[in-house]
Amino acid sequence: MSEAPVNKISLKGVTKRFGPKVVLDGIDLDIPAGQSTVIIGGSGTGKSVMLKCILGLMEPDRGTIAIDGADTTRARGKARETVMAKVGMLFQGGALFDSLKVWQNVAFALIQAEKMAPAKAREIAIEKLAAVGLSADVADLFPAELSGGMQKRVGLARAIAREPEILFFDEPTTGLDPIMSDVINGLIRKCVQDLGATAVTITHDMHSVRRIADHVAMLYQGKLIWKGPVGDMDNEGNPYLSQFINGRSKGPIQMQVRG
Repeated sequence: MSEAPVNKISLKGVTKRFGPKVVLDGIDLDIPAGQSTVIIGGSGTGKSVMLKCILGLMEPDRGTIAIDGADTTRARGKARETVMAKVGMLFQGGALFDSLKVWQNVAFALIQAEKMAPAKAREIAIEKLAAVGLSADVADLFPAELSGGMQKRVGLARAIAREPEILFFDEPTTGLDPIMSDVINGLIRKCVQDLGATAVTITHDMHSVRRIADHVAMLYQGKLIWKGPVGDMDNEGNPYLSQFINGRSKGPIQMQVRG
């Protein structure tokens, strides 16, 4: 008899509202350790709010969020720092520091959080740049000297610099052409596998979903309306999921918008 998968992150009854608008409505979601979970849904469905709640950037109104079995919902100070030390993040816009060289961006947390000597941090930064397909001569450039795709790679190198247990990806292919998007998707998959990390991605790019996901969860009107293995998406028969993943204008989502 096989053992049940260990959950790295668990959300139980997570609810978040802004005034009268309920953005997350009792979310229950288990994210298995060492696997890639992708959260899909249209704009304004609560994907980013869910991610911010997991990261502790927002506090849910109700419910709990546990990481490695420990309730982190309202963790503060050292407890929050301990959680964040496990996390790497690739932001949607790259979020690189314009005034810092590439290697300093990649090594930022190594120097600031771990107090690592700059020379050692630079070595690690160059190693991580190589892991995302960038040569050492990029290290001394500034972000403004890089293309959008290269900036995303630098952001990914920074996310893996501390070899985190958990990686978060916020719309990782936004603004990239189809070829570079596929490159980034491949790098994400490789980095997750090499680190043995748990990955959580939010996106509406279905090519990315099929490329990087082990599991998929769909948000609609603040609720999780489907979750399961990525291979089950196309045969599930859920009309909301089917409309979304196939990009059809007609279906229950559109009908409710018109109403």
